Amino acid sequence: MRKSFLTGCVLVGLVVVMAAVSLVWLPYDPADTSGGRLAPPGGDHLLGTDKLGRDLLTQLMIGARIALAAGTGSVLLGGLLGVAAGLAAGFATRWLDDALAAVLDALIAFPTLLLAMLVVAVREASLGSAILAIGLAMSAVVARLTRVLVKRVLSQDYITAARTSGSSWPRVIAEHVLPNIWPTLLVNLALQLGLAVLAEASLSYLGLGPPPPNASWGRLLQEAQATVLTAPVGAIAPGVLLVVLVIGANLLADGLRDLGGGRSR
Repeated sequence: MRKSFLTGCVLVGLVVVMAAVSLVWLPYDPADTSGGRLAPPGGDHLLGTDKLGRDLLTQLMIGARIALAAGTGSVLLGGLLGVAAGLAAGFATRWLDDALAAVLDALIAFPTLLLAMLVVAVREASLGSAILAIGLAMSAVVARLTRVLVKRVLSQDYITAARTSGSSWPRVIAEHVLPNIWPTLLVNLALQLGLAVLAEASLSYLGLGPPPPNASWGRLLQEAQATVLTAPVGAIAPGVLLVVLVIGANLLADGLRDLGGGRSR
């Protein structure tokens, strides 16, 4: 097994375990402010408290849950929409393909934060709105990659042979197209996971993510900004967890790419 893949599994696994534990156990109630304002690490509070007196470890564990929900939700939404649009573009006629390609390029160039603001304006600042905005932005990237991969597969001789033997297009997609493009798509989606987590943290930092009392890592960073010199743990801890999860996702993608290359060889 590749070292990068194993390291990525360990890093992402740490955050997954933290999020899973938070579903059944938390050190303190998330709304408990009895710990005292900006208490240092140690004693009853392993990582100290925030400016409202809430236990920081509790907030970080809830943030892990939100980060994974936002990342996986955005990847699933972006993957489903992107693969569907990419398949449609790959099988479309020339003029329709050109039109879809232009639309995808426009969506890719559209800033994710601006798209999130539009979604929030229509709905409200919430985890669902963040997932919707990030997933829509991600779908254009996935669709463009899918379109290129589908066209590459359709140009192969075995596709012509399958059609000559009487296979329908749905059968060709299921038996030949999707099995040949999913390894590359899987690597791309693993990379998109890290980007989605960063995007959600950015939205929460700007106040466009899950509202309080949801303890997103981005919101924790924003709240700790004013006290970074007097209580640095409040800013360092969520930042480190963000780095761990993003690097873990990137290493997973590298490992999957290496494994796929090994199978191809």
